[in-house]
Amino acid sequence: MSKAQNTGAVKKFLYINRRAPHGSNYAQEGLEMAMVGAAFEQEVAIAFIDDGVFQLKRGQNPAGAGLKNFTAAFGALGDHDIRDIFVERESLEARGLRAEDLLQLVFEDENGKRAEKSAVQIVGGDELAEIIARQDVLLNF
Repeated sequence: MSKAQNTGAVKKFLYINRRAPHGSNYAQEGLEMAMVGAAFEQEVAIAFIDDGVFQLKRGQNPAGAGLKNFTAAFGALGDHDIRDIFVERESLEARGLRAEDLLQLVFEDENGKRAEKSAVQIVGGDELAEIIARQDVLLNF
């Protein structure tokens, strides 16, 4: 049964990631909670703003600092039917990052030939505010 066919109203959940990927558990816990929510038929989207944009930076290797590298788990978001990943443009620019610096996160488009499509959408602050306003539940990490 698809989420749209579910007898109960499906709420839209937006997991907002504001913190850097290392130095606290917020980033990893936010990622895990989003995947658990999707497994329980929530309509899940994720937003990365402020230092949270560093969570999607390619090539992280925190092992030298004795930290766990959980960024590979972001690749499983598409498998959990999480197709909307928003990154605030202004946060990227303020931190010297570009779209090319981010992980490539995709999902399989089941329409047509099951081609992979990018789940990451770079949006401006005003557009992100509109996206946030359309959500039923906001969870901040």
